[in-house]
Amino acid sequence: MSNQTIQLNDDLYDYLLSVSLKEDEILKSLRMTTSSMPGSRMQIAPDQGQFMAMLIKIMGAEKLIEIGTYTGYSTLVCAMAMKKGQIIALDRDPISTAVARDFWKQAGVDDLIDCRLGDALESLNKIIDDEDGLSSFDFIFIDADKRNYKNYYEIGLKLLKQNGIIIFDNVLWSGAVADLNDQDKNTLALRELNETLYKDNRIELSMIPVGDGLTIVRKKE
Repeated sequence: MSNQTIQLNDDLYDYLLSVSLKEDEILKSLRMTTSSMPGSRMQIAPDQGQFMAMLIKIMGAEKLIEIGTYTGYSTLVCAMAMKKGQIIALDRDPISTAVARDFWKQAGVDDLIDCRLGDALESLNKIIDDEDGLSSFDFIFIDADKRNYKNYYEIGLKLLKQNGIIIFDNVLWSGAVADLNDQDKNTLALRELNETLYKDNRIELSMIPVGDGLTIVRKKE
């Protein structure tokens, strides 16, 4: 028994993957393609993707928003976990999302994904104003510019159904959030977000050390 989360070294992480990760070949191919691209560190870990897919299946989620798509690995994981529905994927970069679109098509899930290029805050407000999106989404994944995480959260909470889930990526920021001498703007933004979520009575949360840290938020009834 243990009263503290175990720390994963490389050998233990490799073991974890060897006895738990069941990654579809199209996902593995996308991950390998992305590994040679600029910004490849932005891609989520495969075990994180599998965890998110399980949540979606347990919830039976059908309406999703993803803020920050990059080459679309997390989008593809989510789409493959859904039986039906729609993912609205928001990003700025036409080059990385072109890679994403190709793999979505190869996987046969492109009809489930509505990829919208542009400013994410503007796109989210448009969903509220023009698409009657208030309290209608099951699941929101936030993995974009860290300084806007709080803004994405407030709008996302309006879009989320009661009992819906928001997942924030990178909340541990390679451990920097615990180093009070680290005053980088992204670190400060994530530290502030973590404190804000902890104090917010509208939600329940769990922060887990998967990937670069995930916070799972449930909107209370």
